[in-house]
Amino acid sequence: MSIRVPPPSCWRSGSRAGARVIALARDRKPEGSTQRTDAERERAREEREHRRATRGGDIAPPLPPPVHPDVPPRLTERPTPVAPPVIAQEEVPLVAQAHIEPPDRHIEPPERHIEPRYESSRRMHRPELHRPHLHRPHLPRRASRAKTGAARAGALLVLVVILALLAGGAVVLIHRSNRPAPPPAPKIVKVVIPEGYTEAQIATLAKEDGLSGSYSKGVSAAERTGVLRPSTYGAPSGTRGLEGFLFPASYELYSGRPVTELVGQQLDAFHANFGGGEVHRAKVLGVTPYDLLIVASIIEREAGIAHDRPLVAAVIYNRLRLNMTLGVDATLRYALHDFTHPLTEAQLASNSPYNTRIHKGLPPTPISNPGAAAIHSAGHPAHVSYLYYVAGADGCGEQVFSTSYAQFEHNAAAYRQALEKNGGRVPTCHKK
Repeated sequence: MSIRVPPPSCWRSGSRAGARVIALARDRKPEGSTQRTDAERERAREEREHRRATRGGDIAPPLPPPVHPDVPPRLTERPTPVAPPVIAQEEVPLVAQAHIEPPDRHIEPPERHIEPRYESSRRMHRPELHRPHLHRPHLPRRASRAKTGAARAGALLVLVVILALLAGGAVVLIHRSNRPAPPPAPKIVKVVIPEGYTEAQIATLAKEDGLSGSYSKGVSAAERTGVLRPSTYGAPSGTRGLEGFLFPASYELYSGRPVTELVGQQLDAFHANFGGGEVHRAKVLGVTPYDLLIVASIIEREAGIAHDRPLVAAVIYNRLRLNMTLGVDATLRYALHDFTHPLTEAQLASNSPYNTRIHKGLPPTPISNPGAAAIHSAGHPAHVSYLYYVAGADGCGEQVFSTSYAQFEHNAAAYRQALEKNGGRVPTCHKK
């Protein structure tokens, strides 16, 4: 078979038709050769497209790796079919078109040297397919080691915290053992002042209960500072002392505190128990509030039971109204600071202003510090005409009241007889 060669004008490098003829001539297989496979034809076509793109100035895409003839292609690496380029019919001369045979029958691809490193190179890029031994089964071991390390760190942290707490406790114990013992809490004393106690008697009681300082000086200090002024209640000008205003009650103070605190609490209690009501009753009775307080102090000393308090108050007001001497021995005892021993004839004849056997009217000051019951009785005397009273002969503390002096002398004789019968002592009460 003869092949007609196109004229040389078609072989120029710039002619696409010439290049096509040359490529066909190079790829043609000699006669008698076997039919080419699909892979060979596809490879020849890709090479032609690559050369065409290179001559046109385009950047040729990389060729896929060659396939060994003896190794069947992998299903996962099947190349994507590429549509054959469309060649304009007018670019190829008619003479060349008449003598070109189909490439799948006459063109044989050139023999190519396949490097053995290429396949291994491809496999290195796909470790998941060709290198299953690279999987790391020791990763769970690393995780377990991490957990073990975390557990150890946690246990160490707990141990450190426990040691720190123990050390802190030891420091606290050492500090407490070295610290001096706190001083004992101050003792609270309860000062109980009975009704009818005088200022001198309260001073002795405060000293016995552990209060510090002089009670009399505390009273004087309270008077100087104007906490309570007797003149406010109608006392004569120049009246000194706070006798009668030191209200008797139970008071709680710390041991060793100054007696001025006790005086202050007593005066506060007096203000609470001697107020507007008592002032009003004094006006009704025609006396000053200070006189009412003096009467209450006498009642506190003379009446031994509650029943006798308003009766003693009535006797005092009746004798004052009749301009009689009171004849109360308790007023003289106050001046003598003696409430226990019998009075002598010389004492009964003394010219003391507190001797109500000689001097008419009330004594200059209260003779005791009365309680609330005596103050109330002084403001509310009984409506009786008694002028005399004397202690009962039975020794139970009652007073025997009378309106005449003769009856009084009879009651007094009975009392003296009871004393003589009992050896000069007050008879013991046998009432239940």
